[in-house]
Amino acid sequence: MLYYLFEYLEKQFQLTGASVFQFITFRAALAIILSLLFSTIFGKKIIRILQKMQVGESVRDLGLDGQMEKAGTPTMGGIIIILATLIPVLLLAKLDNIYVIMLIVTTLWMGLVGFTDDYIKVFKKDKAGLSGKFKILGQVGLGIFVGAIMYFHPGVTIKEDVGLVDNIEVVQVVDGETQQIRPEVKSTKTTVPFVKDNEFEYSKLISWLGDDYKKYAWLVFIPIVIFIVAAVSNGANLTDGIDGLAAGTSVIIVFALAIFAFVSGNIIFSDYLNVMFIPRLGELVVFIAAFAGALIGFLWYNTYPAQVFMGDTGSLTIGGIIAVIAIAVRKELLIPLLCGIFFAESLSVILQVSWFKYTKKKYGKGRRIFKMSPLHHHYQKGGYHESKIVTRFWIVGIFLAILTIVTLKLR
Repeated sequence: MLYYLFEYLEKQFQLTGASVFQFITFRAALAIILSLLFSTIFGKKIIRILQKMQVGESVRDLGLDGQMEKAGTPTMGGIIIILATLIPVLLLAKLDNIYVIMLIVTTLWMGLVGFTDDYIKVFKKDKAGLSGKFKILGQVGLGIFVGAIMYFHPGVTIKEDVGLVDNIEVVQVVDGETQQIRPEVKSTKTTVPFVKDNEFEYSKLISWLGDDYKKYAWLVFIPIVIFIVAAVSNGANLTDGIDGLAAGTSVIIVFALAIFAFVSGNIIFSDYLNVMFIPRLGELVVFIAAFAGALIGFLWYNTYPAQVFMGDTGSLTIGGIIAVIAIAVRKELLIPLLCGIFFAESLSVILQVSWFKYTKKKYGKGRRIFKMSPLHHHYQKGGYHESKIVTRFWIVGIFLAILTIVTLKLR
């Protein structure tokens, strides 16, 4: 809203300084400041409201140190993250940008799914919460929406080098300089890390269909998007088990994605680093900045000992947003590396459950690989204090984020 206001003031009244709102970097900096202020100042008030409404966490005794002391701590704190993200975005972003619209819908969509789950747990006193099939249905619905937007919307394009046509380089003359033409095209290309020619076209997976195979690329692209959204969303949900772990890990991931969005959305930097240029993507940096600020502000109250838990309202939303950003910047194949903590947490649960079922069927008694899953509980059972676990997971997350960013040139 402020973007359009200052744009109008500049055009109509030549207001001094109004043009600064045209710069993405300025609006991104302002977004992170506003989201930090909102989440820290109003976060306390939201926590008090949750306490008055007796929106407390019910905790099962799993034999973990300090676990039962957390009973009654307000949950549904993801509301703080959602509001602290959306308010700066609505004020500072270009609201006609398709990527911003897609992320706003993602935030509200997954926020509603998570809120419903928390509501059932807290107010209906059903510890199981929202049925798993309905959670998956919500994630699938979002995946279909995002996949359809990425595939069909005319505003979602990439700039592609034309190269040689009939052995002649396709160029144009601009201000006396010869430049190669880079038209905007619809594409399902993504980035493959650690290889030289690092772009992969999803439609090639169905090239066996014949000459017109590209017309049916959505048949493979949309299911891939659904899988990514569901996997990352559930991974973030599993990571949210001890104070500050999910929010802190997510901040690290989000800052790395902000760098990718800024580089891919800037024609100069994308050309210099030889990465895919995605028109209109730069505006996403404003959203990401607001999201990062909201997560950092939430950590003010969520670090040990937590004054509030994010609940599924927060964790499912965080995972959904991270997944959609990664898909938008065409870096979804980097998710296992960038979101390595989420991946490890999910894998630990899959391995634990699968091995337990297999050994129970074979030996009559289930056996475990870890002392407890997800992985952070394994270390808690091993006697590590949760603050140490969280800090070390953050350090690993920072290492993975740096390695992910290095892939811009490491090929």
